[in-house]
Amino acid sequence: MIAGRERKLELAVVAVVLGILCYLLLNALSVVQREMEEATVQAEVSALRVELLDRLSHREGFGGGVPAGDNPVVWAGREPAGYVGEADDVRTGGVWYFRPRDGLLVYRFRAGDEWHFRLVRSARGGGVAILGGVGLVRVDSGQDRK
Repeated sequence: MIAGRERKLELAVVAVVLGILCYLLLNALSVVQREMEEATVQAEVSALRVELLDRLSHREGFGGGVPAGDNPVVWAGREPAGYVGEADDVRTGGVWYFRPRDGLLVYRFRAGDEWHFRLVRSARGGGVAILGGVGLVRVDSGQDRK
């Protein structure tokens, strides 16, 4: 009888310890997933910047006009993975969209927060490569309105 109770207690302690370890593992995995999503967004923005600079350098070398509007996707000539087009608001996470009302390229994370990017036309890039006065910069949430 006593051995049976001790065995049940041991099993309960093992179950609690395993539960705590699973909880900690799931939390660590969610942090890693967020970091991977951020790295993917940064890589996509870098690719858009390269495409933008490539098109602008071609224009500088061979002439031609620049695209109309403020959508950096149109300027770059390439859509990022998960791009849903122009929209005022998107509720789905893990997507890119261009918000025409304030001229922002937006990435909406799966968690619901957003990063905003703007096509700039100025001589200063703030640490971002600028060619012909044009570049793609990230704007803070306090600066995301014109």
